[in-house]
Amino acid sequence: MTADPLRIEILVIDDEVQIRRLLRLTLEDAGYVVREAETGLAGLSEFERAAPDAVILDLGLPDLPGVKVLARLREKSPVPVLILSVFGQEGSKIAALDAGADDYLTKPFGDGELLARLRALLRRIKPAVASNTFRFGTVVVDLERRRVMKQGQAVKLTSMEYALLQLFIMHRDKALTHRQVLRELWGPKAEAQTHYLRTYMMRLRRKLEDEVDDPQYFQTESGIGYRFVSEPGN
Repeated sequence: MTADPLRIEILVIDDEVQIRRLLRLTLEDAGYVVREAETGLAGLSEFERAAPDAVILDLGLPDLPGVKVLARLREKSPVPVLILSVFGQEGSKIAALDAGADDYLTKPFGDGELLARLRALLRRIKPAVASNTFRFGTVVVDLERRRVMKQGQAVKLTSMEYALLQLFIMHRDKALTHRQVLRELWGPKAEAQTHYLRTYMMRLRRKLEDEVDDPQYFQTESGIGYRFVSEPGN
């Protein structure tokens, strides 16, 4: 980790020189310290040496699959990991998210989206919930009393609806796959029962979103799962 506590250090593991150059320019302009590696093994070595605050990891590395590099990282650290993929690697993205990646970007991507995803990802360095109360929009969740209010009025949630809300809060701004959520709430045997999740997502949206058909907080990640966006627009 960088010696200056105000400078966040990012390790980029990608074999494409052009992508690394683009990422370095974008990240350094935003005030980050950047380290680079062009292979999975070099990335793991650099991670051990530098202990960065976050990792940007390409799935298509020349020596090791990105998912294997991720697994090696997860054996050592809960460091936030943003994966990079190309169009058509949906199965690989899901595998990486299931293996512990925090978010993903599909190439090509814009500088603004990259930095927004990274800011959200880096919030994991801080406690996900600073107190027993969590707020988003006009909703207030009292985690100690298991009480939910919207615009000052109590919202009645079933135990499963509340468990789903709590899971999203604890993993705010992170892309969660259908399999991850189903496994966490319903157990391993329910991983294929996506209709369970669709039903409860609709219930949460009806109760907590202002516009059910245009959800700002409980967003769908097409082909992947869902993301709870705690601060829309950031």
